[in-house]
Amino acid sequence: MRLLLLILLAVFQVTVTDYLVFNPDFYQLDGYTWESDDFRAMALGERLASEENLDMEMLTSLMVEHEYDLTGLKEGEALKANPLISERRPVEYRKLLHGYQAVFGDLKYFPIPESTRPDTPDVAYENGWMEERTYGGDRKHEGCDIMGMERPRGFYPVVSISDGAVENVGWLEQGGWRIGIRAASGLYIYYAHLYDYSRQWVRGDTVRAGELLGFMGDTGYSAVEGTTGNFDVHLHVGMYLRTDHYEEMSVNPYWILKYLEHHRLVYDY
Repeated sequence: MRLLLLILLAVFQVTVTDYLVFNPDFYQLDGYTWESDDFRAMALGERLASEENLDMEMLTSLMVEHEYDLTGLKEGEALKANPLISERRPVEYRKLLHGYQAVFGDLKYFPIPESTRPDTPDVAYENGWMEERTYGGDRKHEGCDIMGMERPRGFYPVVSISDGAVENVGWLEQGGWRIGIRAASGLYIYYAHLYDYSRQWVRGDTVRAGELLGFMGDTGYSAVEGTTGNFDVHLHVGMYLRTDHYEEMSVNPYWILKYLEHHRLVYDY
């Protein structure tokens, strides 16, 4: 549809810029875009995920221009903000910008450090957000699973992605031993299926980015505390925002984790 519109504009010798100036509705952007599935998908793509540091103005503008899917951006393609978006939709644009700042503003490290030992297999993960799950009833998978490879529970260290404060800790039937940390930006980061904690965390504890939280495990899927073995060893990472209409709105961690791979600590394990 957009391609057809651009062709028609060319036929009538109207520039895209002219069209945008007089027709701000051309952009898919309103006050609740940050609650949409498009925003929640966080589709950075390889090009943006490879950036050392993300400029939030640029990211917001590119997302709007590319209909919230940057997976098609090519290496070497220019990355810059389009001022027309913020000029024509200033209130809506700032709200969307705030959403991206809330997600990325406090993120510092990938949750599984790299090992100094060449014989330690690295972790692996795929984009499994919103896949079907059945334990406890039909539901959607609100996270990304980072899989431990050929090593037992308790082997891989788990560090905090961000600074923040412990908001939840302890046993959950689905999540096993888990810890939830609220970053200053508002993002809630949920680490589940831990084998053990690094110390006795309590609600309200201050956490520093890169601090050891515990160790990857396979706990959960049981009301009995300490249950293991119901699935492969992995770390479930969930990310949630409070919005105007949602107390906990899940956003897709997959591309966020791909970006954080460039910000990874190194441990000897």
